[in-house]
Amino acid sequence: MAEDLHVTAGSKEDQYNNLIPQLVGLLHGEDDLVANMSNVVAALKQQFGFFWVGFYLVKQDELVLGPFQGPVACTRIQRGRGVCGSAWEKGITLIVPDVSKFPGHIACSSLSKSEIVIPIKHKGNILGVLDVDSDTLNAFDQIDKLYLEKILGLIEWNY
Repeated sequence: MAEDLHVTAGSKEDQYNNLIPQLVGLLHGEDDLVANMSNVVAALKQQFGFFWVGFYLVKQDELVLGPFQGPVACTRIQRGRGVCGSAWEKGITLIVPDVSKFPGHIACSSLSKSEIVIPIKHKGNILGVLDVDSDTLNAFDQIDKLYLEKILGLIEWNY
């Protein structure tokens, strides 16, 4: 597939449904994890205009910043700290409508207003998280959860 992304309008669900086949084509045949994570975050940023989207990977006993798109970010996050560390510790997707009301929120940017964090689960382990921030309140819902979890399933987690 050519490395062109065809950004579409429509409902959030329509946009995800149009993006997923493009990601399948983009990731097909590529086995480098960093390349695939990089293209996924770039495609999500381009399609949805998220304020920040990126990966944190478990290394030893902390989350370490991986490929991302957006302003500079926190480099390391401890288990249980902030939204990312809490999603990692609990092993569940967290949707936070207003990050200022999340106990212990780590403010990498004061412009971030809402967030969704999805754990990367592979063979019974959590390898990291996908973190998506918006500069508007209440930007994420169950549609984002469903489709972002599907998108994580497209990546070959060979790490």
